[in-house]
Amino acid sequence: MIALVFPGVYAPQEDTELLAGALSDEPLPPGAKVLDVGTGSGALALEAARRGSRVTAVDLSWSAVWAARLNARAAGLPVRVLHGNLFEPVRGERFDLILANPPYVPTPGGHRRPPRGAARAWDAGGDGRLVVDRICRQAPGRLRPGGVLLLVQSALSGPDQTVGQLRAAGLKAAVTRRHRIALGPVLRGRERWLRERGLLSAADDKEELVVVRAELPV
Repeated sequence: MIALVFPGVYAPQEDTELLAGALSDEPLPPGAKVLDVGTGSGALALEAARRGSRVTAVDLSWSAVWAARLNARAAGLPVRVLHGNLFEPVRGERFDLILANPPYVPTPGGHRRPPRGAARAWDAGGDGRLVVDRICRQAPGRLRPGGVLLLVQSALSGPDQTVGQLRAAGLKAAVTRRHRIALGPVLRGRERWLRERGLLSAADDKEELVVVRAELPV
C-alpha cells in the first residue's frame, strides 16, 4: 500500500485493509472530494487518490503528516495533507466521502487518551469511544448531501452505538462489513481486563472488526 512508515505512526493493518475494501465498493465519480481523518501513513488517502478523487488527509501527529506527504509524493499522487485534530483543519468544507480509522481500543485505567507515543493511535478510553463519538458528532456536518462516512472500529467499542448516533443525526447508517482476526499484541496485553469487563468471552480468542457506512440523504 505504502512505501514509508515512521516510528510511532500507525502502520496499515487488517482494519486498514477492511476499510480499503469498503472504499473500493463506493461508486465515486472522478473529482469526488474525499477526507481521510487520522490518516496515519496515508494508505487510505492514497487509495482514494488513485481513483481520481480530490483527497485531503488530516492527522494530529506531525510524524504521520510527514509520512503521508512523503508517501503521496513517492506515489506521484496529489494528496493535501494537513496537521490538526479531526475536522478542525477543514472547517467550512464539505465532502463526498469521509474515511475514518480512529483509535478504538478500550483502555484500562481511565478515560483519557495517551498524550503521545504509538499508543495514541489505538487507545481510546475505557469504552474505546473517545474519538469515535467525536466523529459521530462532527462528521454529519462535514458531508455534502448524498455524502458517505466509512468508519472502521472494533466490535469491542460498540458499533451499535455508532450506528445509533449516526442515525440520530439524520444519516442512513449500518454495519456493512465484518472481519474476525486473531488478537494482536495490544489486545493480548489487556486480555484479562477485557474478559473481566465482559468484552471478551472466556472462549473468544478473536476480535471482530466492522465497517460502519453512513450516508447523508440528498
